[in-house]
Amino acid sequence: MPYVNIKVTDEGVTNTQRRELISKTTTLLKDVLGKDPKTTFVVIDEVPTDSWGVAGEQVTDIRARDTR
Repeated sequence: MPYVNIKVTDEGVTNTQRRELISKTTTLLKDVLGKDPKTTFVVIDEVPTDSWGVAGEQVTDIRARDTR
C-alpha cells in the first residue's frame, strides 16, 4: 500500500496540475514497482512560502529578491 506525499509551495498549483500529479505518480508506482493503483495513495500538501525555507531563508524572501 504505497503512500506518496508531494509537498509544493502554494504558488498557484491548479486543480488540473494536481490531478496530473496524482495520476502520473500512481502510474509510475504501477509501472516501476507493480503497485496496485487501487491501494496507492497520493497526497499533495501546499505549503505557504513563509513556512518553506531554503539555505536559511524563507522562500517568500527569496522570491521577493528574485523579482527585483
